[in-house]
Amino acid sequence: MTSGVLGVLDLARGVLADLDLDVVLERVTEAARDLTGAQYAALGVLDRSRSSLERFITVGVDDVTHRSIGALPRGRGVLGELISNPRPLRLVDVGAHPRSYGFPPGHPAMSSFLGVPVLVAGKPFGNLYLTEKSAGEPFTDEDEEAVMRLADLAAVAIDHAQRYGDVEAQRAELKRTVQALDAMVQIARAVGGETKLDAVLGMVAKRGRALVSARALVIEQQQGAQIVIAAVAGELPDGLVGGAVDLHESLGGAALRSKRTLRLEDQPNLARFERHGLGRLGVRASAGLVVPLVFHGQGYGVLIAIDRLQGSPAFTADDQRLLEAFAVSAATAVATAQSVETDRRRHRLAATEQERARCARELRDETLRNLASVRLGLAAQLEGRELEAAIEAIREAVERLEIEMDKLRSLIADLRPAALDEMGAEQAIENLAERARDRGVEVELTIDLAPELGREPERRFSELETAMYRIVQEALANAIKHGNARRVAVEIAEDQTTLRLTVRDDGNGFDPIAKTDGNGLLGMQERAELLGGTFGIESVPEQGTTVRAELPTGGRRHAQTG
Repeated sequence: MTSGVLGVLDLARGVLADLDLDVVLERVTEAARDLTGAQYAALGVLDRSRSSLERFITVGVDDVTHRSIGALPRGRGVLGELISNPRPLRLVDVGAHPRSYGFPPGHPAMSSFLGVPVLVAGKPFGNLYLTEKSAGEPFTDEDEEAVMRLADLAAVAIDHAQRYGDVEAQRAELKRTVQALDAMVQIARAVGGETKLDAVLGMVAKRGRALVSARALVIEQQQGAQIVIAAVAGELPDGLVGGAVDLHESLGGAALRSKRTLRLEDQPNLARFERHGLGRLGVRASAGLVVPLVFHGQGYGVLIAIDRLQGSPAFTADDQRLLEAFAVSAATAVATAQSVETDRRRHRLAATEQERARCARELRDETLRNLASVRLGLAAQLEGRELEAAIEAIREAVERLEIEMDKLRSLIADLRPAALDEMGAEQAIENLAERARDRGVEVELTIDLAPELGREPERRFSELETAMYRIVQEALANAIKHGNARRVAVEIAEDQTTLRLTVRDDGNGFDPIAKTDGNGLLGMQERAELLGGTFGIESVPEQGTTVRAELPTGGRRHAQTG
């Protein structure tokens, strides 16, 4: 978001003093251009008959060009289309529209076009026109949505400027509208400048809370079968970030599924909040708004605003409208930051696998070969020796070398098992199970994989095989090392679209909501989510643990080696 929009905010704040309609109209036009990256913007104001334009405010056209063009438009051609049919109009080439009149001499060349009506008190007031998006690109759905939101906010300011003048209550309401514009600017800035997800979420929480004067605001995001608290602002218990509630039972999960705002003061919602949501983590509320963050039809979390600070704790319809408008920009910022974070995680995992493969090759090709040579040399010295002490010493050395070689073989298998590249995932997982059995754990293994059983001509792609192997490896390690399990059941089954993986153990179990210092659970979850799959853990102290993952099997190709 550029300095032009910040100018809108500065002068819009000035409107609070005198409610100057001209200031409002000029700054709304500037804001529309900056929001979309358009080269030219205009706001046409309708006359009393609402059949033509009586004013035409422009941004991006200099004085010399204005003079060469001559008289300003009155609302014919494509501009008139929005007058007779007041709904958004988006064109790749404005000149190709059936109602296009062409441009007068001296008019700048214009191709891409976006028009949005401005309705004040439900009636047409005028239209916002935008042309020539940067880099020659067409205007997008997001541009249209942003300008429509701006038009809604502009309509409030215009309505106040027209009707109320210096009325204190209306001044306060307009101030909140300006705050909404300010919040949208800050979040739009995040899209262009801030890509760290935690930073974006923290800013969204603080700005959203201030926008509706909430006692507190919480951002929740889906992670597998849970809703996790990702960011907070305001009066809340310590240590809340990172806590989790059930996805299916919580109010946040319901808002994500329905993609609509829910109110806490509705008694069923409040009961659900207290029993299955933030209430079980110590958060108390009398009223609130649960607003989903939706971008391109996908939910990226929810904003939960709790208890209005001024007057009644319940939020007004205007509060809801402002927070919903804010959520549009916030969802864009979160989606962008999450996409960047996903790419970072993918690259990090890929680099880790490459490094593991390199280490495995070096250990296999050099270290083990050298140790084997030493073992053979020492063993040869035993031939014909008479000194019992020397022979015994050499024998002990050979035994120690064999022990170290076994350890190195195990390390190599952990880094990158040769069976995974050479014989496929099933044999590699069989080897994992066998090594667990060597440690005294009873492992029941059930594998039904299409390529291994002849149902598919090709092996599944490398990333899927690696994720499957690593999830089983980590789940087995956790069951043995942390859970002290004696029995583990591993089930892997595959159909045309999905690979389902389950690892159950009879170990100590744990509280999956509690924070942990390890990265194993996070690593399993990351691998599943990077493939577009799901991951979940069910565990109860002293009752064992179940790890589940579902991974899509689309896009099969031969697995990569190395």
